[in-house]
Amino acid sequence: MNIIKEDAFRRELKKGLSGGFLFFGDEDYMKSFDLRAAREAVCPDETFAVFNDIRIDALGYSAGALLDALIPPPMMTDKKIVTVSGLNIGGLRQGELSELYEALGELEKYDYNVLVISVPAGQLDAGNLPKKPSALLTKLSEYLTPVHFEPVSGARLTSWVGKHFEHNGVTATPDVCAELVRFCGRSMFTLSAETEKLAYYVLWNGRREVTVEDIKNVSIAEISSDTFALANSIVDGRYEDAMRALEVMKFRRVDPIMIMSEVSRVVCDLVSVKALCDEGMSPQGVSAALKMNEYKAKIYVGGVVGKPMGKLMRALELCSEADLALKQSPQGYTAIERLICSL
Repeated sequence: MNIIKEDAFRRELKKGLSGGFLFFGDEDYMKSFDLRAAREAVCPDETFAVFNDIRIDALGYSAGALLDALIPPPMMTDKKIVTVSGLNIGGLRQGELSELYEALGELEKYDYNVLVISVPAGQLDAGNLPKKPSALLTKLSEYLTPVHFEPVSGARLTSWVGKHFEHNGVTATPDVCAELVRFCGRSMFTLSAETEKLAYYVLWNGRREVTVEDIKNVSIAEISSDTFALANSIVDGRYEDAMRALEVMKFRRVDPIMIMSEVSRVVCDLVSVKALCDEGMSPQGVSAALKMNEYKAKIYVGGVVGKPMGKLMRALELCSEADLALKQSPQGYTAIERLICSL
């Protein structure tokens, strides 16, 4: 199986895309960015977008809808692009998977399509890469080229922050960029919003260079501890504790979509930790297996003690539904409050 990384996909983008691709992995920001870049490359003329840029979201997806999108030829060009976004492939029933494989099997017949299926973080069990991919990923790779979006970190992430500042008309030293990552966390969605906010703040104050003091005055600190508390409260069905955790985030003006994305990720991590603990693995083993910080692994191991796997899976399902509801319509914090009230 040939799994490529995001940088290899970008090279393919420059040469000219063809065939089908499966976006999977933890870095949803870069999936969104590359999906937009692929659309612009294949369908640069918005006049014909209704014919050549076909978009299917999770709510509108079915294997039949996918096949219907693949069949029509492009208009006034050689290629058209079909994208499926937000699809929880790991949650499809066996019959639904069989229908998906049948639709994907028709892709070669309609070779004027570029197909991209983008799966959100935590919604496809990829197995133990690179040596032991899951059966589902292996099967999908028979039809699509898997593109693995791994988290961006270290110097690459710091450099990315610096380029975002420059794009917004300001500058920042590498040390300042590194401090923003330390303060706000490594989520590229968060960092993108924070760099834009800081740029506006600095320019409004008549300056063009961001300082560490600006970060302390304007930016929102990383929300990992808050989301862990909220996720645990959701899993345990502790309504009052969950509402208190949410109130803290509302006070800090944390984006509701970001809250649900992070909470879903925490619950997904708890499911993985629970599965490993049930196999008798130690916290150190969990840390190594999931490439998780050892201190964090110990906290998560403690978090799953006494929790049935069924309860964790149900919480993950509810979080996925709330996350999707937020992305489909501007509900603000209401979708999260409804989730908590359904406990």
